This record gives sequence, structure tokens and C-alpha cells, in this order.
Amino acid sequence: MSLANSLNTRRTFLKTSSLGIGSLALGELLARDAAATSAAAPAVGQGVVNPLHYAAKAKRVIFLCMAGGPSHLELFDYKPKLAAMDRKPMPASFTAGQPLAQLQGKELLCWGPRAKFAKHGKSGQMISDFLPHISSIADDICIVRSMKTEQINHDPAHTFMNTGTQISGRPSMGAWVNYGLGSECDDLPGFVVMMSRAGRNPQPIASRQWHSGFLPSKYQGVVFNSTGDPVHYASNPPGITSSRQLDVVNTIGQLDRMQNDLVHNPEITTRISQYELAYRMQMSVPELTDISNEPQHVLDSYGVKGADGSFAYNCLLARRLAERGVRFIHLYHRDWDHHDRLIDWMTISTKTSDQATAALINDLKSRGMLDDTLIVWGGEFGRTPMSQSKGADLALGRDHHIKGFSMFLAGGGIKPGISYGNTDELGYNAEENVVHVHDLHATMMHQLGINHKRLTYRYQGRDFRLTDVAGHVVDDIIA
Repeated sequence: MSLANSLNTRRTFLKTSSLGIGSLALGELLARDAAATSAAAPAVGQGVVNPLHYAAKAKRVIFLCMAGGPSHLELFDYKPKLAAMDRKPMPASFTAGQPLAQLQGKELLCWGPRAKFAKHGKSGQMISDFLPHISSIADDICIVRSMKTEQINHDPAHTFMNTGTQISGRPSMGAWVNYGLGSECDDLPGFVVMMSRAGRNPQPIASRQWHSGFLPSKYQGVVFNSTGDPVHYASNPPGITSSRQLDVVNTIGQLDRMQNDLVHNPEITTRISQYELAYRMQMSVPELTDISNEPQHVLDSYGVKGADGSFAYNCLLARRLAERGVRFIHLYHRDWDHHDRLIDWMTISTKTSDQATAALINDLKSRGMLDDTLIVWGGEFGRTPMSQSKGADLALGRDHHIKGFSMFLAGGGIKPGISYGNTDELGYNAEENVVHVHDLHATMMHQLGINHKRLTYRYQGRDFRLTDVAGHVVDDIIA
């Protein structure tokens, strides 16, 4: 067999075998092993940003993505003027020349908020009755009411939120963080993704949303399944013992290193790491997902009924992953695209996410982990102040909206108990202390000890970064 055919055969074998171990891009956690074959590879707990650009206030990020676009007007952005204009024509001065997605060319009528708002906590933050549990932690969160993004349809909007650009194939924010900081653990991925659903048709989420793009593939996210084995083939088949499995992993690793001495391919190093980490995950994952040792009051606080793939269960796993050193944890709750029956769908979406979100923050706080864990909650955009369709209240919904929406942050050195920025009187345009998605990314990086302008990667003759050529740290929300 020729050398070329030998290489192709081995590469095909490695690629198909590594996929069977569970998705993977797991090698960053074994960079200390990869260092034997690549002097540039960072060690566990040590990324390319070494030393850090700033003193880090956060060690990790838990990003709670409400996929589909939650309505800020029913959750965090109280607009009495919009309520007063219910069913009246939307002033053309707000919408003329604006991208309106599915409302283009239709008669636009204001639709007042379908929620009651009240002040909560000592901070007096205005939060709706859709969120009774998040309302109870008003003094722990920073609500940003002046978010803006650039993409009005779901997939490109998710791509923009996750990668800082609408162009598919760029590294995700979790991959950038992994690349910059490295991992704090060697038996779990440094970037984990979990998904849940409840209510309306689930929002599709493409795997490129957590991809490493042009960064080495070992930095991409690893999806943990909602039910069953969190990672495929985490358990050995009948007749295969741990010692036999280790023999296979070691033998393949030796062959791979011999091959890498000839071709010097960094992806071979990644695959070596994937095999070795996959073996270690066979030990760590069952312990991670066994919640039988959690006190009943903790399970009750989240509303966890078992390993059912719910958002509540994923939030509990997020805390357990954070405890074990996972750097970036991304949870997608996929049912917030409320074009119709907004009241019904909003009730379901909030009931399945509100309690667990508050429980996660309280749980981290009680364990002394909230101070160095940055929580980000929000969707890829907001919803319009006008309804998408005519009819009775129960049939109405809201369309996609990018000009102004709300997110909140907690922990990780962010000021607690404050509201930042504002939209106009109808909740249409962010007009005070506007925070762009690039600014959110820059602030997240800053709290992790990274200057977003200095974490770059050379690709096709250009230096790329998560914030592209934009982004400002929002100093006003930093404690």
C-alpha cells in the first residue's frame, strides 16, 4: 500500500472512530499530553492568554440561551405608554425603513404588554409576574434593557450572538474562551452544550453554533445528550473491561504519535487527545450525572424530577459541571419563538425555566461560586411592540425584533441589583446606554481576564477576534 493510501485509510479510520466516541473536540483538556508532540499546545488550565491581561473576576461562564427570542415587553421592560396605546396604530416614525421580518407591508397595531409588572427587592427592579422566581433574586442580577443585535432571523441571529458575525463557520464564544484560557479539568470537556425544550415547536439549533471554526478543533463545544447516556458510548460494551479499553487507547495513541512524527498534523494530536479524554470521561461522566447524592432540598429548589433532559435538570448539571472546572457551559432552552398564542407559550416557557434559573444562581451563591461564575440569560433578539396578527388576545403573538431587547447578567464581578439602559417609550429602539452584542462579548471577556482586542487568531492572512473590529467593555455594570 502506498504512503498516500495509508494516510487516507488511517485518517478515515480515525475520523469515523472519533465520532463514535461522542462528538468531540475534547482534546483541549489533555493538552498536557499533546504538549509531548506540539510545543505550542497549552497545558491544562493554561490557555494562550498567559498571563491574563487583567485580574480575572470570573473563572467560567454559564450562558442560558432562551432560543427563539423571549419578549422583553412581557418580562423585563415595563412600558406603560405601550399599554395605553394597545390596539392603536403604531406610529410610522418608529418603523419607517426598518427591517420588520414577517410584518413588512402589514397594518401595524400596538399591542400592550400581557403581563403585570412590579418592583422587586431592595433594588426595586421592575420584573413581570411571568417570572416570580427570578423576581425573588432581583438584587442579584443586572438587567440590561438596551441590547441591540444585527440579524433578524433566528439562525443568523444565533450565529451572530454566538460568534460575533453572521458568517457561518467562525469560532463560537465558548471556543474562544477555551482557546484563551484553557481548561480547569482533565476528565471533562472545557466547553459543554446542553439543550431542552417545552411548549411550542423547538427552535432548531445548528452544531456550528458551538463550533471551533478556524481554531483547532479541540476547542469546540461538546453536546451532552438530554436523556440516556450524556455522551455516546460512555459505557463499555459487554465483555470490554476498563483495562482492555485502556490498552486500545494507548496503542492507538502510540500509532498516532508515530504517524504525527511523519506528517506533523495538529489534528492528529487532537484525535490522540480525544481518545484519551474519552477514556477518562468513561470514569467521570457517570459520576457527574448521578444526582442521587444531591440533597432533596436542592432538587426541590430546581424542580428536578430526575434525569429527564429538562431545563431544570440541565441547570443542575451546569452547576455540577462548573464545580468540576468546565470553563464554558451553554444551555439552550428552545421554545421562545412566540409568533402566536403568546400568553399560552410564554406561560409554558417561563414555568419551565424561571424556577431553575433562580435556583442555579442561589445554589452557586450558597456555595461561594457566584462571585467567579458569570451567568448570562437571554435570547438571540427580542420581540416587536406590535402584534404579528389580528384577532383575540389568545391568538396574538409578537415578531422578531433586533432594535431593542433585554438580557440579564449575574455574578462574575457584575454589579448586582441594577438596571442598565433603556428602550424608548414603546420598547422599540434601545436609546439609552445602548449595548451591542459585541459589547456583551467584550465585557464577558474582560471579566474572564481577557482583553478582547488582544485575543486574536491569524487565519487566511488576517487576525480575527470574537468582537471583530468592534466592541466596548460596559464599565458601568462592572462592580
